[in-house]
Amino acid sequence: MASVTDQAVPAKKSRFPDSLVLIFSMIIIAQLLSYVIPSGTFERAPAPFNESRDMVVPGTYGPVAEAPTLDVWHFLSAIPRGLEAAQDIIFLVFLVGGVIALLRASGAIDALLFRAVRTFDGNPGILIAGTLTLFGMGAFTIGMGEEYMPLIPILVTMCLAMKLDSIVAMGILWASYGVGWATAGTNPFGLLIAQNIAGLPATSGLGFRIVLFVLCLLIAFQHIYAYARKIKADPSKSLVAHVDYSKGFDLPHDVAMTWQRALILTVFIGGIVLFVYGAQTMDWYIGELNTIFLAIGVLTMLISRMAPNDASKTFIDGAAEMTAAALLIGFARTIEVVLTDGMIIDTIINAIAGLLEGTGPSVSALGMLAVQTITNFFIPSGSGQAFVTMPIMSPLAELTGVSQQTAVLAYQFGDGFTNMVVPTSALVVGTLALGKIPYVQWVKFVMPLLLKLFTLAAAALVFTVHFGELVGFAN
Repeated sequence: MASVTDQAVPAKKSRFPDSLVLIFSMIIIAQLLSYVIPSGTFERAPAPFNESRDMVVPGTYGPVAEAPTLDVWHFLSAIPRGLEAAQDIIFLVFLVGGVIALLRASGAIDALLFRAVRTFDGNPGILIAGTLTLFGMGAFTIGMGEEYMPLIPILVTMCLAMKLDSIVAMGILWASYGVGWATAGTNPFGLLIAQNIAGLPATSGLGFRIVLFVLCLLIAFQHIYAYARKIKADPSKSLVAHVDYSKGFDLPHDVAMTWQRALILTVFIGGIVLFVYGAQTMDWYIGELNTIFLAIGVLTMLISRMAPNDASKTFIDGAAEMTAAALLIGFARTIEVVLTDGMIIDTIINAIAGLLEGTGPSVSALGMLAVQTITNFFIPSGSGQAFVTMPIMSPLAELTGVSQQTAVLAYQFGDGFTNMVVPTSALVVGTLALGKIPYVQWVKFVMPLLLKLFTLAAAALVFTVHFGELVGFAN
């Protein structure tokens, strides 16, 4: 397979601030706000659905008699405490990154993808549906996304061989990734963090999220397949008809589905199923998930007969690749630390609730979706966004009559769908470069799809507001 380095088109240096720059700026802004926003608090009581979590009591907001004044360097001392507060998620990110690297090194993931593509080579409809589902499940279960980037040359090569184009290949990858994150049922980097902040059981509401996942995949399939049929009938209508794809898209050399790779995939799927069962029946969470992933990693090494030193290096390299995400999580968590130290987070919540007062929970839920969507353009890290917005959205939900599950779903929709298009995401820019797709042409293709998906998202949020108890979204 052609390497990422070989295929990447040199990108212009972006003038837009990096995610860490934005989050660090927000930490400083949070401290500056503590000097101008009055300190105040709500009374809190144990949540009826989770007595270990306190929830705000509506109508109890009041000013603080002795407001704290943060020293000028407080924001710096808060960063280590933010990292400490998010340590369980940070360690999870490192461990999962290492294990996924072992899975990739075994060749099991590439073999599965290649087998699926080869099997449906003569039928574009089945190919699109099959790969959408395959990639979508990876995002839905363990938050895969970056791991798909090296597979772009394979997808583009296969699509070109079937008289399609790179837009179809990119649509398969990004639609499945966006839908998988937006409706995720077990994603440890997004959903589980948000549910933890909201005080909800891990993977709760799974059934309704599966329904949404299927509906969103159907919408994505219709959009991509309609485009594929159009360009197959008339190649001149391709959005990248002017791009030269005559060089650089070679097939990988070793993609055989051996019994070892099949067994590794079985172990991986079995581990995910085991965690979902444990989370649903025995309150398993991050500790147990870490254990399961480590077991998957060890078994992958043994089954693939990987040398211990090679496995160690692969694991460490995979974990190292997650350093940026881990730091973003810790820095993002620091924003809440500073707001809490300044005792202004409740004041902000009370102010936003005042704006939404009288609008009804349906409008409040849609307002949360709007906030989360806008935030994702500035913080494309799903886990980072969860720590920035959910500490505010969770208590806001209590004040506006929106369930915690609906607030989490609004976060998922706002984060997941826009993952397909945000120009601040290095992953978006990188994959488009690999596929030789101009950003403007990609936007032309994906924007109609996003409109369809956000329409469904808005309807789903309003549905959970009025009928949440029917689908496990009452809490």
